[in-house]
Amino acid sequence: MLGAALCCSGTAMAADPLAATGRWSANTDGHAPLPPMGWNSWNAFNSDVDEEKVLASAQALVDTKLATLGYRYVNIDDGWWLKRRQPDGRLIIRTSHFPSAKSGRNPSFRPLTDRLHAMGLKAGLYSDIGRNSCGQIYTPDFKNQPEGSVAEREVGLYGHVDQDIRLFFADWNFDYLKVDGCGVRGLPADAPRVRSGLYRALPPLVDMQSLGGTDVAGVRALYQDVHDALRRHAGNRDYVYSLCLWGAGDVRSWGKDVGNSSRTSDDIQPVWARMLTNFDTVTHRALYAHPGSWNDPDMLFVGTGDFDEAHLTEARSHFALWAMVNSPLIIGYDLRKLTPALLSVFGNADIVALNQDAAANQAVLAFDSEEVQILVKTLADGSKAVALFNRTASPTPVVLTAQQLKMLPDADVRLRDLWTSKEQSFRGEVAMTLAPHETMIFKASGSRRLAKGLYLSEQTGRVNPAVDGVVVPEADPTIYRSVTPWTKTRGTGDHAQYGGWGGAEVDRAPYGKLMRVAGTEFDTGIGVLGNSRLEVRNDRFRRFTARVGINDSGQPRSGTTVFQVWGDGRLLATSQPMAFGQPAAPLEANVDGVKIVELVARSSGAPAGPRTAQPAIWADAALSE
Repeated sequence: MLGAALCCSGTAMAADPLAATGRWSANTDGHAPLPPMGWNSWNAFNSDVDEEKVLASAQALVDTKLATLGYRYVNIDDGWWLKRRQPDGRLIIRTSHFPSAKSGRNPSFRPLTDRLHAMGLKAGLYSDIGRNSCGQIYTPDFKNQPEGSVAEREVGLYGHVDQDIRLFFADWNFDYLKVDGCGVRGLPADAPRVRSGLYRALPPLVDMQSLGGTDVAGVRALYQDVHDALRRHAGNRDYVYSLCLWGAGDVRSWGKDVGNSSRTSDDIQPVWARMLTNFDTVTHRALYAHPGSWNDPDMLFVGTGDFDEAHLTEARSHFALWAMVNSPLIIGYDLRKLTPALLSVFGNADIVALNQDAAANQAVLAFDSEEVQILVKTLADGSKAVALFNRTASPTPVVLTAQQLKMLPDADVRLRDLWTSKEQSFRGEVAMTLAPHETMIFKASGSRRLAKGLYLSEQTGRVNPAVDGVVVPEADPTIYRSVTPWTKTRGTGDHAQYGGWGGAEVDRAPYGKLMRVAGTEFDTGIGVLGNSRLEVRNDRFRRFTARVGINDSGQPRSGTTVFQVWGDGRLLATSQPMAFGQPAAPLEANVDGVKIVELVARSSGAPAGPRTAQPAIWADAALSE
């Protein structure tokens, strides 16, 4: 039922999380309008990092022209610090490894960052949200661990946020900060290194195996403190703030509001199965990534192990998939050993361009199975990028359809292969065969199904689930469970641990269900739980349309949901109360001149509990001229 334009303001219900605010709430601080690109020392060197390795890698970015493609961040990971000086708490650099930092009583990274800036690059640094770093807690046998007394070895941000952020950015002139979370995870009172007196206990805020056992508000507050300190000490700079909480602590729901990128998984390893795990933690989170806040499945391992020069098919798949999901493209390879074959992967300008496309849309799953996935993203020029991914070790037939691209089936669709530059065209559908572990990636152009507008599912970078209706966070059971390299087959195996199950989805209902209302299927739209609010950026469209209802994956006698469309804080349209089993109802609104459209699904009478909330469907949701 179409509601007339009304005059009510959402500001009257300021305490109500579903109240329209007329503003975009995802993070816009820092400077990450596109996914950051660059190099990080950890995958290549672990904590055995030094100035020569950093500068050689930086020079390689310049000499190979990778820097001109956008690989500009040169990030020093764990291993750079010597200690925290007492009693003033200043961090001391390991000058034996970074000789340019020697400057009397107060060693400084400023000579190194100045040199990187003079090369046209940017400089990044590593820290931890707790008292101690990941290396100290989980890899104590690695080189270059902090030295000295218990207090001197406490090199993390905990208790020193303002002091350290001022040092890193105002004094040392860094541009990028990665903040790990091991220090609030691995030092309970009964930890061996605590009992031995090596470190002080810090009651864990994060339990990787239990969202219920995690202090979500507490860990978010710590990362928010860093965000606020960055605004104070680097607010006039184009900094990047990278959250590294490995998909724990329900970071899926709040990382986009705090940092410029947010890790969605535990550490990647140079193993095909582990790459699948990390990739899967991103694929259903397209609505949780936007300009200024990106999903991060971890650094690229191209060049090593299953992705080395002898496995270029796998290396290309890894790279293409990271590009499609708008992951930061951070190289983890020793660039001093870079070969032409590996350079052709990192340096594929067409695929880099997909990652850096101005529309900033993470690819969505147009087809999803255990064997094959098809990912599609809409580009700024109106064309599409499409990746056909074979997860298996066997040749696999695939069919790509115009429907999956949201293009007309009776018009030509033109494909250009971004690895080979070969071109082809088809109508309706085309059959192909993928080699083992292969990802074919194309730029596709044709007649769009919605000629004078875009479905919301085609503009994921402009849709923010400000409130996604999830009451109790759950781990996503669909993520590939690989053998973790650090435990191998000890214990009972890898269990679901990455939060996000039940969040807002593109072209499917929550919990990965088919989008279907009263028996009618829909192939496009946004699925979200009831009691939710979506923010949509609009800069040129005049009309919003959708068909709204309760998905058939819901339950009968579970209350009703009212769907509302707001524009810049004013109510524009409302539906009748919708119940399970009712056909989807049309809902439209005039959004001419509106900057922020908000879509509210307000449920009442539904039973309490995370899995009994009504799945609200904004089917065929679109903005058009």
